[in-house]
Amino acid sequence: MIEKLLNTIEKYQPSSPYDTVLKDQFSQFIRSNPDNCLLRSNLSGHLTASAWVIDSETKSKALLVNHVKLNRWLQPGGHADGDSDLMHVAQKELEEETGIKAEISNPQIFDLDVHAIPWHKQIPPHLHFDVRYLFLASAHVPLIISEESRELAWVDLAELKSRGVDQSVLRLAEKSRLVF
Repeated sequence: MIEKLLNTIEKYQPSSPYDTVLKDQFSQFIRSNPDNCLLRSNLSGHLTASAWVIDSETKSKALLVNHVKLNRWLQPGGHADGDSDLMHVAQKELEEETGIKAEISNPQIFDLDVHAIPWHKQIPPHLHFDVRYLFLASAHVPLIISEESRELAWVDLAELKSRGVDQSVLRLAEKSRLVF
């Protein structure tokens, strides 16, 4: 299992020096936590996966969720919970959080991110090592809000800053502009 994860990370093609640093952080984290890098029980951090979903018709909008716990606009995603097929995790989380069954644009990793998660209930601060995949979906399909979200929205890529998204979401938007 750990070799499969490391191979998946190794295939990632960094697009900047920052991406190279992230790729190295992921490899080091997985090697240092071979038995629990995919489990929430690893309180220092764990792998997550998310879906960066672009409108298949115009390629100018991204699907975002207003996350209940974090009170931020983010791409759909969640914990690996032991599943080493992170693309599957991203697809599953996308469907659970939005009701959308999207088409994977490319089976390779689209982006990597490491971000801090604050205290929540009894869970101390920890890191999420997020593996992100690019998906395409119609913006005309009805959305279904889960208990994990306050709101769902297709947001024009040019309006992301006005939504107060963090730098990692802006990075996703910039990368998708280069693809489309």
